Amino acid sequence: MKKNKVVLKTEFSDLKLCRRGKVRDVYDLGDTLLIVSTDRISCFDVVLPTGIPGKGEILTALSCFWFEFIKDIIPTHFISADVDDFPEPVRKYREVLQCRSMLVEKAQPLPVECIVRGYLSGSGWKDYKAAQSICGIKLPAGLKESDKLPQVIFTPSTKADIGHDENVSQDYISDLIGKDVTDKLKNISICIYEKARDYAKQRGIIIADTKFEFGKHGGEVILIDEILTPDSSRFWPSEGYKPGKPQPSFDKQFVRDYLETLDWDKTSPGPRLPDEIVEKTKQKYQHALKILTAD
Repeated sequence: MKKNKVVLKTEFSDLKLCRRGKVRDVYDLGDTLLIVSTDRISCFDVVLPTGIPGKGEILTALSCFWFEFIKDIIPTHFISADVDDFPEPVRKYREVLQCRSMLVEKAQPLPVECIVRGYLSGSGWKDYKAAQSICGIKLPAGLKESDKLPQVIFTPSTKADIGHDENVSQDYISDLIGKDVTDKLKNISICIYEKARDYAKQRGIIIADTKFEFGKHGGEVILIDEILTPDSSRFWPSEGYKPGKPQPSFDKQFVRDYLETLDWDKTSPGPRLPDEIVEKTKQKYQHALKILTAD
């Protein structure tokens, strides 16, 4: 992993930029895509001006690990993270791409964030306090923040590269993409979550919730984007877990918590992060990678 090299944006003039997301720059290579994980960090759907050194490399390493881990559940878009396997015109950018990029199948993304929750936190906790439900799913009274839910729930949201994602009901998604596809996404998402949750628990990490994205390739639904990273999941240490309050985390909740202390309206442009917040965030991401992938 490269030392303190922050990549906020890539500019490959002879490659076709497909889109620039909150964290990833995606290039169209014809039948495949090149996904580059930058060190950008977004909170409250706003990309902050400060990057986290090595973050893109950590996201890529974790996604590669999990793609292999869940390959028996659903096909994924992953082809390779080895620059030597990339097309020749791409390999000249090796210095930037090494350890932070993936060659993937080109799929048609489905317009939904597939969020799975095993614990009550984040926007789910806010929804529960307001209506004792999340995305139309009624929950028992008396639950506390960070409580384990009676059962794993599927709480989808809309997907936005720019602006805010919006929590919606499963019926809303069914109207958007069809009931059969929605049911399949729900079942697969919960299955992946439960397998990863059980694995992480053995290593002392609680996966409180996570999100998945899917697309269609060759007429089949496949898993795309990233998977089970500190950007897309809440990772809590099992040791010291105590419901009734927010939990320490190995994810970007640490940055969200810092931002909540500022006088900021959560619209762009976001504030710069102090050096100590950047360093502690980097350490949390590195710790999650080490715990989950170390032999």
